Amino acid sequence: MGQLEGKSAVILGAASVGNMGQVIARLFASEGAKVMVAGRKEAPLAALAEEIGGTYALCDITSHDEVHALAQKAKAEYGRVDAAINCTGWGLLANLLETTQEQLDQITDLQFKGVHHFLQAFVKVMGEQEPTGGSIISLSSATTKALINNHAAYIGTKRAGEAMIECVANDFGHLGIRANTVSPAFTESPMTSESFQVPGLVDAFMPKYPLGRLNTSEDVAHACLWLCTDHAFVTGQNIQPNGGLTLRGNPQAKDIEAAVGAAMAKLQEG
Repeated sequence: MGQLEGKSAVILGAASVGNMGQVIARLFASEGAKVMVAGRKEAPLAALAEEIGGTYALCDITSHDEVHALAQKAKAEYGRVDAAINCTGWGLLANLLETTQEQLDQITDLQFKGVHHFLQAFVKVMGEQEPTGGSIISLSSATTKALINNHAAYIGTKRAGEAMIECVANDFGHLGIRANTVSPAFTESPMTSESFQVPGLVDAFMPKYPLGRLNTSEDVAHACLWLCTDHAFVTGQNIQPNGGLTLRGNPQAKDIEAAVGAAMAKLQEG
């Protein structure tokens, strides 16, 4: 029997092929959960839902009404929601002085207001179902603990998401609702695929991981899985399945420039 047998889960942010949300959805389904995947692109969601024997819904996390409709649809489909995971995000890399108002509005809508919509919608469902309770997870980032250059708007909104999760854990724990954040570090995914092609970039990050490798989407998925089982007596926490990166910190701009420069020089010599 799977670890999530008899449970239902909603995973928002699973509409890009091979992204973290899709990896989590496949793992949860393999562990027996009934899974509804959601996001903004219908074709990949429909394909994933068919693959895992689940359902899908179109939802933009920046829309209050769409997120609340998603929660209600999941409740109608499965009778209850045992797990809700927000995997959305935008890795904005922008100097503070050069960040535009448009960029700031966009990332705030996504990573602050969007998280609030998500929490509000699923706390409501989990607080009204019988029996009450469930596990809510929002993916954050190791950068909130291990700063990296030119990430102020990104880090600021991710930290805000962590704070909101803590408030939910404190305010609604009496209903059996657990709320936590999970923080990947530099992870190969569709969102970072171009970065992984830059010669020397991975070399700059590798020495920062005490466990000797970058974390994978599967590492993050298994952390989410544990938090959604009945064995996780945990709430209001920020889980770091990233091999100890926060012990040493992310590389800074000068470290990255040096590693990329060395790699480019080696390529030119070859």
